[in-house]
Amino acid sequence: MRYSLDQLEMFVAVADRGGFSAAARHLGKTQSTVSSAVANLELDLGVSLFARDNKRTALTPPGESLLREAREILERCLALEGHAGSLGQGVEGEITIAIEIPHDVLMGALTDFANQFPHLDLHARHPRQGDIRALLLEGGAQLGILFAQPHYPAELDFTQMGRLTLTHVVSRDHPLARLPTVRFADLHVHRRLAFSPHAHRLPTTEYLAATPCWQAESYPALLEMALAGLGWTTLPRQMIRRELARGDLVELALEAYPHTDWQVGVDLVWSKTAALGPAARWLKARLLSRALGEEKA
Repeated sequence: MRYSLDQLEMFVAVADRGGFSAAARHLGKTQSTVSSAVANLELDLGVSLFARDNKRTALTPPGESLLREAREILERCLALEGHAGSLGQGVEGEITIAIEIPHDVLMGALTDFANQFPHLDLHARHPRQGDIRALLLEGGAQLGILFAQPHYPAELDFTQMGRLTLTHVVSRDHPLARLPTVRFADLHVHRRLAFSPHAHRLPTTEYLAATPCWQAESYPALLEMALAGLGWTTLPRQMIRRELARGDLVELALEAYPHTDWQVGVDLVWSKTAALGPAARWLKARLLSRALGEEKA
């Protein structure tokens, strides 16, 4: 590479400031230095970047085209310096979090995390069969977000993040949608669409058993199947507000729960024996800074 980053920086400065004198003042250099650098860049690239006359300095068509690429190169250099600085401060290069709940309720925290650590890679995993505890114990993730469990292994620690409200829903054309109240016996004769990690594990799920049962390992899959009228399912209300408002889904009024919502706790879990790095500690604090669900309120 014959040209330098300094030359590209001066090229961009002249284009942004509208002239060599203004660019020199901005960069703290002499005008002759800037003029020479741009002239040498033009020689290296084999094109004229600016049309010069006594009154103005204007970009040529090749200059306008190459300006975009010069900006991109300088932006990537800034990103490289920022990434190196972050690593130099001991920030981990990547972290893995295991997420069992619908991701949309975490977007506020993840957006803040992206702004705080723009150079860090994050892996969001959804282990099969919801085995987040095993993943944490094996070191496959630094943080786990899962529906509260009655017992955790002694090697894991946890804090409750809040609660999600689960609701039983069907498509608007489903036979159950026409019932003013729904008994457990009514549910049992229709196909249940269940989130497989929790099909029989959450409190009161024993009452929801149905002879025909389809299981899926993701909430979006359950949502699509419910919208298609394939059965009734149980989804976090925070996830389906839009579908409920449009009438695409109908919330079932369970006879057994006339005055209460079915709420399930959500825990943030981590290993006691594996030290968290600065970024993981920051994300942990951010996730616990407000009760789950406030982002969408």
